[in-house]
Amino acid sequence: MAKKIAIGSDHAGFEYKVAIVDFLKLEGYTVDDFGPASADSVDYPDFAHPVSSSVEEKKSELGILICGSANGVAITANKHQDIRAAIAWQNEIAALARQHNDANVICIPARFIDIELAKKIVKTFLTTEFEGGRHATRVNKISCN
Repeated sequence: MAKKIAIGSDHAGFEYKVAIVDFLKLEGYTVDDFGPASADSVDYPDFAHPVSSSVEEKKSELGILICGSANGVAITANKHQDIRAAIAWQNEIAALARQHNDANVICIPARFIDIELAKKIVKTFLTTEFEGGRHATRVNKISCN
């Protein structure tokens, strides 16, 4: 069974979101697109919170957020207690975010990478497993509760 992926963006990430949704569907993933529906100016928390809640409530297995720098969506997502959102601008960072940090949301900086690299980062993020072991001890110390 294909993983269910939550995705959202702001206006700066809209074009990338549309391309990544199409890419994910071709790869066989089920996608829950939390918007926006156009490239009109929007506020990124309005989309980062629903994506994060979907992952946190286990309605989606992993999440993808896209904005201009990825900082706004990452900061917002990480306000959720059970979210570990990582910004990735290189493929290796996406792999390490999963392997070492058990990241469950990847944040893509649309203004700083091209769409093909963004797709590669997403694929790596979705197909890389958490290594556990010594990393699990560290990850278990992240939460404040």
